[in-house]
Formats: sequence, structure tokens, C-alpha cells
Amino acid sequence: MQFETFMGAESALLWGTFAIAMVMGAVVNKTNFCTMGAVSDLVNIGDMSRMRAWFLAMAVAMLGVSILEGLGAIDLNGTFPPYRGSQLIWAENLLGGIIFGIGMTLASGCGNKTLIRIGAGNLKSILVLIVIGVIAYFMTNPFPNSDQTLFSILFYDWIRPLAIDLNSQQDLGSLISSENGATVRMYAGIAIAVLMMLYIFKSAEFRGSFDNILGGVVVGLAVLGGWYLSGTIMVNVPDEDPMSLSSYYQNWDMVAESEEGKPSSGGPLSAQSFTFINPMGQTAGYSASGFDRSLLTFGIVALFGIIAGSLLWALISKSFRIEWFNSVGDFVNHLIGSVLMGLGGVLALGCTIGQGISGISTLAVGSFIAFVGIVFGSALTMKVNYYKMVYEEEATFVKALVASLADMKLLPNSLRQLDAV
Repeated sequence: MQFETFMGAESALLWGTFAIAMVMGAVVNKTNFCTMGAVSDLVNIGDMSRMRAWFLAMAVAMLGVSILEGLGAIDLNGTFPPYRGSQLIWAENLLGGIIFGIGMTLASGCGNKTLIRIGAGNLKSILVLIVIGVIAYFMTNPFPNSDQTLFSILFYDWIRPLAIDLNSQQDLGSLISSENGATVRMYAGIAIAVLMMLYIFKSAEFRGSFDNILGGVVVGLAVLGGWYLSGTIMVNVPDEDPMSLSSYYQNWDMVAESEEGKPSSGGPLSAQSFTFINPMGQTAGYSASGFDRSLLTFGIVALFGIIAGSLLWALISKSFRIEWFNSVGDFVNHLIGSVLMGLGGVLALGCTIGQGISGISTLAVGSFIAFVGIVFGSALTMKVNYYKMVYEEEATFVKALVASLADMKLLPNSLRQLDAV
């Protein structure tokens, strides 16, 4: 897709993103596609249906990315965030994922679900959005009159030295073959996606669930659509080859006639797809600036699109309901959970959608690690809460944690002080 002006190309990106996000928001609300719900169903009742829907979204996005990259239609080697970066920040991916998983369980849903709930009338989720936004913003931006961010204060000095510098990109294809990484990546992505779909549709119960299939397919296609849209929009430049938005930004002084319409940063102009924690931080900055047009990004528009789509479906289905905190404890849990989601989502470079689908579709190793961390953190929190509910005063946090880890085969059964439930 080629445009004569940068403003025209950027507007197409933003409006296209909003449209895709709106469809995604409506379908996610309609089908109750929920990644935390998927973990909850698996942990509490052994039901894999919504987990299979999550896997289906991954497989659809992965298959589409593999085919489009193989055909040369898109190039995801320089994305925002840099999923395939040559530095594997495995500890940040893992710890961030665990922190995010704990947070989303306490706050009743991941970043995407928070936006869906807002569209459906949940006022609790507005608080969650605001807190995540502030935390995420200061994870990547310095405090006023300082050069320190939350990341530099809390994490950088001790966790970044654990990163591994690779001799190649961190996607599976490049790690398997540095010389033929793109080809191996294409075949590996197709093979993994097909195997995942065989596993997913092996379940007759899942095959009979229209909503789970619809949710998984649409979310996967939305992520693929985000990659395609952001990766193919180009600006025509006189006497030059068409430039991507990020290339045009980097060469602004040479190709643009004035500073008018120049975004504040070039990073968010790179190829990208849906993720919601860092964009919540971007939205906080955008709001604080008085809605400065130069700060508007793919992520901010996607956020508003998800809310709009969810609201549309809530009104059509007459399911719009105003909800508020039912107790002080409920408020505290959501507050703590939103802080943890802001910290963990930025540290891990993404959330259940950002790493669990968008990142995994690029076959980045860090995305798989973050996904494992998110599922583990959420499942562990659910188990601890369940033990505390069943045993009440008898179940201290430590006893509940030990019992939960024993259930997950991470500690010997002999250490538990609470019978399995």
C-alpha cells in the first residue's frame, strides 16, 4: 500500500488499526475469549476449551506470518518491540511474565480483557487501565527532573547482566540455521502451526464450540492483520524507492519539506501488532500531553478500537452493565494487580496478546519464555487463592504457596502442610 504523503500513510495505518481492533474487541466480547479465563478453566476444572482457543489464535497468526514472510510480503526482523532481537533477555521475559500473570489474576483479567470490560461497562477496569498506564509509562520514561525510570531503579542493574548476546536473531529459524534462517523459520512456523491445529481440533468438544473457534480465528487474524498493515504501508518519495514509515522518519530531514506532521518518535512506526501494556503507558503520556497528535501511535489507536468494539457488541447484545468494586478487598486486589501488570508487562516486553500471540507468531524464543511465565504466574496465584479460601485461617500464605507448588510438582509432597484440594 503506497501513499503520496507521510500524513496520508500514517492516517491509513491509524484508521486501519482502529478498524481491525474494533472487530477484535466486538468478537472477543461476544465469544468471551479470555486468556486468564483459559488458565482458570484449566487449573480449576481441567477444561482446555478456552486454552485451545488461545492456542488457535497463536496458530492462525503464526501460520499467516510464516506464509507472508515466505512470500516476501512482510518483514518482521525489525519490529516494535524487537521480538527477534539478538539479545535474549530471558530473565526479563520470564520474571516479567510471572509478575504479569500474578497481576492479571488479581485484577480479573489481562490488558486486553481490561479494555473489553471497560467497553462493557466495568468501572473497576478504568482504575486498572489508569494504574497500568502510569506504571508502564514510568517503566520506559524518566520521572520528572530525573533520568531514572522504574525499570532502571528496580530491575536494570541486576537483571540485564543475565541477558544472553546471541550471534543471530532469537527466532527459531535463525537459531537453527544462521545461513538459512528465513527458510527454516518459514517451514518451522508452518509445521508448528499445523501441529498445533491438529491438537486443537482433535477435541470434539472444541470442534463443537462455535464461539471458541470464532474467538481464536478472529484474534489470530487480527494480529496477522496488524502485522500486514503496519509492515506494508509505504510513502512514495520523488526519485527514490518507496519508504516505510519508519524509514521515512529516519530520513525526515532529507525527504520532508517541513517538520509538520512529524511524530515524536520513530520506534512506534515500525512493523508491529497488538499488545496492550506499553500502549497503555503511551496513552497515559498522550493524555498528559493534552492529546498531542505527534504522540498518537498504533498502540493507542488499537486500545481505543478494542474498547469501541466491545462497547458496540455490549449495546447490540444488551449486555452493557455498570460494575463497581464489591468490597475494599476487591479494590486492593485490583490495585495491586494493575501495578504488577504494568511492571511485568513492560519487563516481559508484552502481555498475553503481545507476547502470547503477536510475539510467538514471530517464533521469538523470548516470547515463548514470557508465555510460560504468564501461565505459571497466573496458575500459581489461582492455586494459592483457592487454598486460602478452602482452609481460611489455617492456610497462611506460605502454607498455601508450598501446597500449590507441590501440586505443580515443583516441590516434594512431603513439604506440604495442607492436604491437596
